[in-house]
Amino acid sequence: MQDSLAVACSALGDKHLATELATELGVSMVAATDPRRVTSVPLLLILDEQGLALQLTGKGAPGPVRAEFVSGKIGFRREHGGGTGQLVARAVGLHKTRTPLHVLDATAGLGQDAFILAGLGCRLTLFERHPVINALLQDGLARAALNVECAPVVARMDLRAGSSLDFLRQAESGEPEHALADVIYLDPMFPHQDKTALVKKEMQVFRHLVGQDEDTTQLLKLALNAARYRVVVKRPRKAPAIDGVTPTTRVEGKSSRYDIYSLRALP
Repeated sequence: MQDSLAVACSALGDKHLATELATELGVSMVAATDPRRVTSVPLLLILDEQGLALQLTGKGAPGPVRAEFVSGKIGFRREHGGGTGQLVARAVGLHKTRTPLHVLDATAGLGQDAFILAGLGCRLTLFERHPVINALLQDGLARAALNVECAPVVARMDLRAGSSLDFLRQAESGEPEHALADVIYLDPMFPHQDKTALVKKEMQVFRHLVGQDEDTTQLLKLALNAARYRVVVKRPRKAPAIDGVTPTTRVEGKSSRYDIYSLRALP
């Protein structure tokens, strides 16, 4: 990571926090905060007055990527969204039960779907194994916790570091401190076909940072052993299902779909 990423801090950012983050990630600090002028690394993690952002460097690079829940797309959906009629909510099964569900998001990313589910009353356990993306998500949740409308949602979200694979293996072995989740949600990195500016920007940055998930089949197998009611996998709409098990059913959108692996009826 040292050759591909550096940390920068703007004049209004917390320099002490930025230095701690660079040390934790094992990367260098750079003085320049304009990513178009940085040539030493392809990615810049910037701490400014708005929080933490990740951005490609060089001329023509897309804008910064943040975990944002108060404003932007997720903020709009929080205020004007379709409730349990939203695709991810239907896939998890919220339209079929009034029981609050415990959902384990095994590939949290920037936490957008998890935030939607938490906003609909679910209790979320989130895993994001890449330390940079985890840091972005931590920052976004911390900022959202300061907002009076978002704070109750964030309170239902428990973000953990490390790989969900290790957690699921322990759950499979029956250790009592690792109780099963009602629903396990997977959104592995895939070649996204949606050409909207936001998705294209996020995918471009994330692919440069983490590449494509290579252990998706293993993750699905472990999830099927650890979920109580169902496993939900987000996929490109026209992509094949993950190898190994045929989905029970699916919920389709314009550019993506949710493959549902039902294990038991929801309560």
